[in-house]
This record gives sequence, structure tokens and C-alpha cells, in this order.
Amino acid sequence: MAEGIKDKIAIIGMGCTKFGELWDKSAEDLMVDAFKECIEDAGIEKKDINAAWFGVHFEEQSVGKGATSLALALKLPFIPVTRVENFCATATEAFRGACYGVASGAYDIALALGVEKLKDTGYGGLPGGPGLMGTKNALIMPKLTAPGAFAMMATRYFAVYGLKPEEGKRMLAKVSVKSHYNGARNPKAHLRREVTEEQIVNAPIIAWPLGLFDCCGVSDGAAAAIVTRADMAKKFRPDPVYVKALQIVLSSGEELMYTKWDGAHVESGYRAGKLAYKEAGVKNPREEISMAEVHDCFSITEAVTMEDLQFSARGKVKEDIEAGRFNHDGPQPIQPDGGLKCFGHPIGASGLRMIYEMYKQLQGKVQLPERQIKNPKLGLTHNMGGFPPMNIVSIAIVGS
Repeated sequence: MAEGIKDKIAIIGMGCTKFGELWDKSAEDLMVDAFKECIEDAGIEKKDINAAWFGVHFEEQSVGKGATSLALALKLPFIPVTRVENFCATATEAFRGACYGVASGAYDIALALGVEKLKDTGYGGLPGGPGLMGTKNALIMPKLTAPGAFAMMATRYFAVYGLKPEEGKRMLAKVSVKSHYNGARNPKAHLRREVTEEQIVNAPIIAWPLGLFDCCGVSDGAAAAIVTRADMAKKFRPDPVYVKALQIVLSSGEELMYTKWDGAHVESGYRAGKLAYKEAGVKNPREEISMAEVHDCFSITEAVTMEDLQFSARGKVKEDIEAGRFNHDGPQPIQPDGGLKCFGHPIGASGLRMIYEMYKQLQGKVQLPERQIKNPKLGLTHNMGGFPPMNIVSIAIVGS
């Protein structure tokens, strides 16, 4: 019987660059910056690393092809390097590869690193998805944009749970107010300015009900982790962080084929959460998960994810948001570093950036004392790539 990965792997070092419009930095510069912090944090030398996993979404931005980009940038000592890509879960996929490589017994120490120079690609505005989906009996659809797809989920959520448009818009505004509050206190975040609920509600509309402040930033950045066997971890540091669960679920596409999907949740997110909780031994995620970084590409995505992850009951997230449950000083802080919304979203780096925040919080070592969450036990990270009805969701749970 499969045992899962709980407590078999420990993180002994992590690094993360500042995210933002980093025009003066190349992808290689960012890789080196994240790696330097990571290896210094782990207290090891480059020669101690047995293998590496490299995550980048837009390959054309890097020097060389595939895994050679990482080997060249870091001058790695003739070790295996594997390049991975899995939409917005790319960095978590790199982390998963490093963890499984060590857990298999093939390696003692492995590196995971994710990077993206998203601004250099020209990515921004309303990049559209494919207009033709599938092959045999293909489904013809209008050209889809990310804001458009998530705006449809927002209006559907309002309809399913009986929210008036102004009520739903205010609920989403509170999500972004929190993200900006947290991001303003994070020295590495891209967007570091607090905004008010009124500013958010009255901002220019991108795709109704989503306005400018309901959308995450387009950023450059890199993040890295070094992992080892759990039984070796204390040789390197007194406060390693242990991996409790790693799960990835991909949509089968059935959400678009049948009418049973309500359009107001992400099915693969719910299923990935259930699998991760089973692997980690979590019975009551609302009470046992101390904090989380989730994929808030849009404010509605965070709100729906609270229900998919069972932090809130179906249709009840509005009450939890209004009660301040997910605020930094609330019972279950969400996006303590500002999230995708304000820390930023370099696609190939975001998953490891999320784990970096959980790692530092669990060690009590965030940059500023006012950012520290009190006595966290378990931290969860959640990535979603794609659209609400067709996507990939990855979840990691880590703890002391």
C-alpha cells in the first residue's frame, strides 16, 4: 500500500528574490540570487547537492534549452538536472520532483528552483486562451481570457448563493484589502501599498465584477529550496521544516462536458485538498491548518478556494471574510506575504515562493516581527493553473 510522503522529507534551506518589474535583472541573475540565499540558509556547499529540478513556464526567456539553463547559471557540479513545467504549479512540481527524488533513496540532498522573467515576455493585459478545445467532436468556444473566465465564476457564485451584485463585489474587495495590507508589510513583495475598500470597488473594471485591484500582479522573480531525508535534517539545522503532503490533481475536462458542475467551485481543488489532508493526517482543516498561501490570481479565486479547501462551508465564505477569519491577526491567516495579488506571480516561481513563506513562518524567521504568525503548526500552499472548468491544482502541506 502506498504510504505517501509524510515526514520523509525535510526542507533545510530556502531562498526567494524580491518580486517585481526587475528590468535590471536577467533570469540567470534571479536564479543566482535565490540560490545564494537558499544554500547559505542550508549551510551546505554546492558540491553537496546530488540532483536538481528546475521550473520555468516560458522556456524561451532563459539561456540554453531546458535544464541546461539552471546548470549554466549556477555552475552546478555535473549533476542531473530536470526541467519541469506545469502551468502555475510549475515551481511546486519542481519541489515535488526534488522531494520524490530524495524519498526514493536515489539522492540525499536535492535542489528545487523556479524562475520567471514574465515582464520580459510581454505577458500582460488580456492574453487569450485557445478558441478550439479538444480534437474529435471538438467544442468550439469564444477566445477565452483569464479575467473573463474567473469573472464568470464570480457571477455564477453570486447567483448560486444568492448574493446581490453589490454584496458580491464588496466581499471580493475585502479579499484584496487584506492582500494589500499584508503585501505592504513585506519587503520582498511587488505591490506594497495599502488600498481601501472604496478604491477597490470604484476601480476600473477588467471583466465585471473583477476590477483592477481584483487581479494579481505580473512579475519577475525566483525561489529555491534544498531538501534532504528527514533523518538527516537535524545535521544541517535545528529547525528544519517537514513535508507532510504533496498532491497534484488535474481536471479531466468533465466540468465542461456535463451539467453537474455548478460553476461556483473548482472540483480539482476540492479533490486535491482531500487527498492532501488524508496524506498529512488532517481531520479538520479549518482548525488544523494554521495558515495558507493560495492561488489568488483573482480575488474570487481566493474566496472560492476557502470553500474548496474546507476552511469555510459551501456558500459561507462571505461570513468568514467579514468576520476577519483570514486576516493576518485572524484565526486562520491567508496570504500572509501578500499572495499572488501583491507579492506577485512569476509563473515558474510562485509555488516555491508560497512554500518559502510557510517555511519562514514555521521557523519564526519572517523579515519583520509584525509579520510573524503566532505559533503556527501546519502551513498549506495551493497552486491552480488553467481556468475554473479545466485546470491543474497542486497542494503542499508543511509543518514543524
